[in-house]
Amino acid sequence: QVQLVESGGGLVQAGDSPRLSCAANGVTVSSMVMAWFRQAPGKEREFVAGINWFGGTTFYADSVKERFTIARDIHKNTLSLQMNSLKPEDAAVYYCAAARLSVLPQTAERYEYWGQGTRVTVST
Repeated sequence: QVQLVESGGGLVQAGDSPRLSCAANGVTVSSMVMAWFRQAPGKEREFVAGINWFGGTTFYADSVKERFTIARDIHKNTLSLQMNSLKPEDAAVYYCAAARLSVLPQTAERYEYWGQGTRVTVST
C-alpha cells in the first residue's frame, strides 16, 4: 500500500523559509516521478515542482522558480520542498504526488498517488 504523508505546513510570515517534507511508504522515491502541487481556495490544483526518477532532474513552475527547491533523500525515502522568500500568493494546501512514469508531467491527472496535503498559511 502506497502512502505519502506531508508535514511542515502551518502559519508562516511573508519572507519566511519553511520546508515541507513528504514521507513515502510503499514506494521508493528514487524510482518514481515525485512532485509537489498546491491548491489555493477557489483555484485548481497546480504544479509547483517535480523531480524525475533518473538523474534527479528538477522542474519548477515559473511562479516559484529561484525561490523553491525540491529534493529527495534516498536514504530516508522522503521528498522535500524548501520554500524561500514566501509570498502571500504561496498560501495553499501543498500536496506530495508520485507517478510511475518516464516523463515528468505537470498535470495532476497523471499522478497516481497523493498525500493528504499540508496547509501553508502566509501572514503579512
